[in-house]
Amino acid sequence: MFLPLHDQNPIRHVSFPYVTYGLIAINVLVFLVQLSHQPEAAFNTFAITFAAIPDSAWAGPVLDRIPGLPDQITLVTYAFLHADWLHLLTNMLFLWVFGDNIEDALGHLKFLAFYLVCAVLAAFTYFAFAGPQGGWLIGASGAVAGVMGAYIVLYPHARVYVLFRIVIPIPLPIPALWMLGVWVATQVFYLVIGDTSPVAWWAHLGGVVAGALLCIPLRRREVALFGGR
Repeated sequence: MFLPLHDQNPIRHVSFPYVTYGLIAINVLVFLVQLSHQPEAAFNTFAITFAAIPDSAWAGPVLDRIPGLPDQITLVTYAFLHADWLHLLTNMLFLWVFGDNIEDALGHLKFLAFYLVCAVLAAFTYFAFAGPQGGWLIGASGAVAGVMGAYIVLYPHARVYVLFRIVIPIPLPIPALWMLGVWVATQVFYLVIGDTSPVAWWAHLGGVVAGALLCIPLRRREVALFGGR
């Protein structure tokens, strides 16, 4: 319904959002590596190897999917894998629009830690509520949802230009709280109706809550809560 294009919220504390653009570059690079595993069976095998699955989250290194590393590492690696180009580009668009301001508010290293922790907490939320039928998990959506949750808390009044479609797509500036609030409400709606698509709605909600809470202690002192006008 709302596709973000850019926001009117300049960065103030860092000269360049290196971590945000670095994460985007890594995600694109990993997806290109995925594409190099063809045919489709090889693509899926590569994805499942680094995907997050319930056994890896709760057990020890019993599966030994990645030699030399504990299976719990997949609670991070899953967030750099994507099912297709649309999955990748959508996540990276949201990260590009909102990530630079959260990196600015937290600082480079804190933002990187924040992003990875949001990915882990999103995966745990998914496994806790989706149950065994949830299957394996890939995609940056949970971590990016954390960035969006932080944006709601720190910059709810910042204007976000979105591509809004009723009959034809038109660019429309709206407050971030409205745009991101509709996004959160959409996740809840699909959970309530019992949507059976392979979208990890619980991971999205886990990520957005984690981001909203984590940004409070991690933000710079001079960054006010609920500011961003």
